[in-house]
Amino acid sequence: MDNQHRMIKGYRELNATEIGRMNEIKTLGAKLGELIEALEIEGSASADPRWVAIAKTNLQQGLMALTRAVAKPEFF
Repeated sequence: MDNQHRMIKGYRELNATEIGRMNEIKTLGAKLGELIEALEIEGSASADPRWVAIAKTNLQQGLMALTRAVAKPEFF
């Protein structure tokens, strides 16, 4: 279905600049995800797994915060 976001309460239309920023955030998130996965696969030989897990959670939160900062949803 086209324009599904129009059927979900609290979402608004994004302008071209905002769409560009959202795509930039998603691209950087994917790159960070690849790095985290590589560190998880390598295990403790290259990085402390506890700190990798903390970084993963905080980066996910940060990327979501950036997404919400650009999207400016109208709900909690």
